Amino acid sequence: MNSPSGKVYLVGAGPGDPELITVKGRKILERADSVLYDHLAPERLLELAPPHAERVYVGKKRSAHEFSQDEISRMLIERARRGWTVVRLKGGDPFIFARGGEEIEALAAVGIPFEIVPGVTTPLGIAAYTGVPLTHREHTSAVTFVTGHNVAAIDWSKIGGSETIVLFMGLVNFSAIARELIAQGRSPATPAMAVRWATRPDQQTIAGTLADLAEKIAVANLRPPATIIIGEVVALRERFNWYERLPLFGQRIIITRDRRQAMELTEPLEALGAETIFVPLIAICGAADAHPLDDAIARLATYDWLIFTSVNGVRFFVEALDRSSVDLRSLKAKICAIGSATRAAVEALHLKVDKMPEEYVAESLLKVFQGENLEWQRILLPRAAVARDVIPVELRRRGAIVDVVEAYRTVIPADAGDRMRDGLAQRPHWITFTSSSTVTNFVSVLEKPGREVLDGIKIASIGPITSATLREHGIKVDVEADPHTIGGLVEAMRKFS
Repeated sequence: MNSPSGKVYLVGAGPGDPELITVKGRKILERADSVLYDHLAPERLLELAPPHAERVYVGKKRSAHEFSQDEISRMLIERARRGWTVVRLKGGDPFIFARGGEEIEALAAVGIPFEIVPGVTTPLGIAAYTGVPLTHREHTSAVTFVTGHNVAAIDWSKIGGSETIVLFMGLVNFSAIARELIAQGRSPATPAMAVRWATRPDQQTIAGTLADLAEKIAVANLRPPATIIIGEVVALRERFNWYERLPLFGQRIIITRDRRQAMELTEPLEALGAETIFVPLIAICGAADAHPLDDAIARLATYDWLIFTSVNGVRFFVEALDRSSVDLRSLKAKICAIGSATRAAVEALHLKVDKMPEEYVAESLLKVFQGENLEWQRILLPRAAVARDVIPVELRRRGAIVDVVEAYRTVIPADAGDRMRDGLAQRPHWITFTSSSTVTNFVSVLEKPGREVLDGIKIASIGPITSATLREHGIKVDVEADPHTIGGLVEAMRKFS
């Protein structure tokens, strides 16, 4: 934990897209001892906090507050007095209808140090992700932010004349608000729109006019949280609405990769507008017995070839090297790598890759050794505990001496079944499988993994081996990556959609 002089940071989490948090907000989260977060703060941001940090949901959802405002203030004070770095993580910006002012009043009253870290407020997120500029030289030069939860408390005669009105917490009362604005002289034909979960892949936009938007909201059964924008600038949405036109916008995709490798797939999918649901079906951990790899590392100088078939193989090889008495200076072998990601992992060690197959399968690797004299060549193959034997068998047939050592193993996370059932309950459009292990684990954690469970869900496979495993279990493959890489998988899904 941190020093006895604790401090509270009110951090704006942004409007919904976790990538929109500020650099400063991210850095403070990374050293937090405690994070008190709201309903509107993206939960993915909690992963930035250190493992030791507590994470406390304090609610502030409409009509369902987990804690009262006074209780939240007391929690901030009590944790700061422990000497902790406390982050109060708020959706949007702490000072824009987020009650940040009330919280710093409580902190200042008892002498608790605090700092405000601004966030991208929701209207700015809506403007960017719907293509509706809040100001425009030809349409408006004035913007008014107003809260709509208490219609009677607002002087609508002053608000109605504003060229652009941004209405927070006004969804439930919008019929009454629209009547007030029209009564104050605002044209019923004024463009208006309501946006729910702005900047997120499940962003929902309903556009209309001041006269008919309330009815459209009711027909669509739109629920909070939503923000309403009223003004001529709303008409620009049809021309500039880039986000909702992304190729995978609105597509919910289950990611089954190991937790530490998931972002390699989620980030490009989300850049195309997809909503990703993280359901790891494998966890990568060290070998059950580390001695065989450690012994191979001790004999590293004796090998003629070192073959890596995955990024994980490189990672655990390096970890074994680090705990040994030798280093890369003992490596005399040439290096072969399967796949561009594996090659990049090797090159990150400032090592050259001597051979890389054109395709990302074992059979293609064997082709690059055609014409190579392997008689009595010593080859080290650090790989997963369970893997196909095509490579070592064929290399031995050609006269090589092959040491196959377990560098890592894959296990099924304890909560995989529950998480997958929760993921399927969200009615995903896709499930991605990036290895045969993810397929077999999927089958094992669900009682009925066949067509009933997968009805209406498209299946994306990273390559022919994974596809073959899917078909063995009666699961239809809709798209297969070509090339057999994460990038190839994303592109295949983009083209299919």
